[in-house]
Amino acid sequence: MKVNNVVEMLSNTVERFPDKDVFMWKIDGVYQKMTYGEFWEKVDHTASGLAHLGIRKDDKVAILSNSNPMWGITDYALASLGAVSVPIYPTLPPDKIAYTIKNAHVRAIVIEDEEQWDKVLDSKAILDYKIMMYPGKAYEDQKQSGDLTFTELEELGEQNKLADWEKGWRQLTRDHLLTIIHTSGTTGNPKGAMLTHGNMLANLEGVQFWLIELVPEDIALSYLPLSHVFERMAGHYMPMSVGVTIAYAESIQTIPENLKEVKPTVLTSVPLLFEKVYAQIRDEIDQGSAIKRKIFNWAVSIGAERYERYLDAPMDDFLRQSYLPKKLFRKWKIADRLVFQTVKGQLGGRLRGMVSGGGTLNPELAKFFWSLDLPILEGYGLTETSPVVTTNPMIEARAGTVGKVLPNLHCRIADDGEILVKGPSVMKGYYNNPEATAESIVDGWFHTGDIGEMDSQGYLKVIDRKKRILVLSTGMNVPPAPIESAINESFYIEQSLLIGDNRRYVICLINPSYENLIPWAKRNGIRSESNEEICRHKIVIDLLEEEVRRLTESFINYSIPKKVVIASDEWTIDSGELTPKLSLRYNIVENKYKDLIDATYAEDKKTEVGKEAAPTAKSG
Repeated sequence: MKVNNVVEMLSNTVERFPDKDVFMWKIDGVYQKMTYGEFWEKVDHTASGLAHLGIRKDDKVAILSNSNPMWGITDYALASLGAVSVPIYPTLPPDKIAYTIKNAHVRAIVIEDEEQWDKVLDSKAILDYKIMMYPGKAYEDQKQSGDLTFTELEELGEQNKLADWEKGWRQLTRDHLLTIIHTSGTTGNPKGAMLTHGNMLANLEGVQFWLIELVPEDIALSYLPLSHVFERMAGHYMPMSVGVTIAYAESIQTIPENLKEVKPTVLTSVPLLFEKVYAQIRDEIDQGSAIKRKIFNWAVSIGAERYERYLDAPMDDFLRQSYLPKKLFRKWKIADRLVFQTVKGQLGGRLRGMVSGGGTLNPELAKFFWSLDLPILEGYGLTETSPVVTTNPMIEARAGTVGKVLPNLHCRIADDGEILVKGPSVMKGYYNNPEATAESIVDGWFHTGDIGEMDSQGYLKVIDRKKRILVLSTGMNVPPAPIESAINESFYIEQSLLIGDNRRYVICLINPSYENLIPWAKRNGIRSESNEEICRHKIVIDLLEEEVRRLTESFINYSIPKKVVIASDEWTIDSGELTPKLSLRYNIVENKYKDLIDATYAEDKKTEVGKEAAPTAKSG
């Protein structure tokens, strides 16, 4: 049944599963639970409390918090009033918080804890109300008129319930504005994408056509912040539309432990998590015995053969599971018992599908997980498209592509290779920015800024950002994203950036993963605790050189980095190199290391560029 707004969608689920758990989350090391019925009651009270404060239809209210039940309660409470939520990444510094609040004309803000409270105070933002989820002593000492706790807000609503609350939200249509989500701002100030109830619902309907079919018995592990549009749709609205239980991970660092505790059946993530899981698995195997490596590699080869047959299998054979020859099936069962079940156990033991979005996933990494019988389905989308444009279906998923266009969207490739999208999940426009809106949406087609190509079967490949294609002085074009993605698979490399525009050859700037590099350095006799000193040691330079060489050797000759530059200081959100969703701010990083990059190119190295030429490395 087609619904008119996200609150109606939730109401339908609550009617079906009032006593089923909607959330699991930890407090002091113990999992807490909340049912759909309890959640609905809290949404009602919170909406009434906000209305009593004077929050009305179309008012903008920010949410500055990591994911937790109160985030979802606030989201639906605002939506039920016809108010507009403005998510803010909890990793943003005060000046960026101030920019978002001012840009979206925010009236009030819901804040997670005192760390975020201090940033809001430092931002000097002018707000009518500040609502604190987890208050502490600092809040009690500094609170002013208009400040209250989330508990007080709920109590206020319980005492002043809106008599016509349901009548109000049932009148909301798909055209009503739901949220303003700011882009990550990799190349300039963030822009506020205006997404309606209909945008989100249309995307939900399109995704459910292709993706894993969720069932109420599923448990989804959520670790991305709900301020991330991908998590909000795929890890929030989508599971709640079906009655799935959502378990919140404590942090990205605790995910290995949380996976074993929660035992999720589905997981959504950006490629970073999958890259780190892959690197950890490979490192454990490489550190193991020769026989262990041999068994593991044999099992992966059997899994890879099974995956190839899966791609070529007719639909009926796939559904009957009859696409494998008996001999291969027996080998696969042995590989599953010896290897695959062990790896799956480390991930909780029940995963039947993983969804990757928000960045480029290396095709070899995707094939690796498929070989381990851990289906990973890559998709593509943007904040402005609510967000999913394409995704790989569970049946006939093809690694190396971002899948097929959702059935309720249109997608075409422009003459210059840019991906254009039209349909009901494309945003209304950028808030208070008609110039940017007119530039991005032309004749109903949203210009994504990404370069892609569509194969004969309708699978899309994203090559790179339109403005990020490196054009060498030799005339060759190098899309850097696939190469950077491959390099980032290294256990010892956190992030990488290819340089080479208007240069004769490509070099690579890398930021080490010190969490893994420092223990390795100690095992190899390096006792220094200074990142800079560690990166000057020859064996460390040799290691990182070899990692880049190994991971890029399959790429075309002129796109392989000839030199490696090691950035010894860590790239973080606070220091400005990363966006809140952990994407590189390319221009900022390149400008920060401009002198080092120029010096690297100025060196008179006569080594021929090519696969056989090992990259030279320096640190700075």
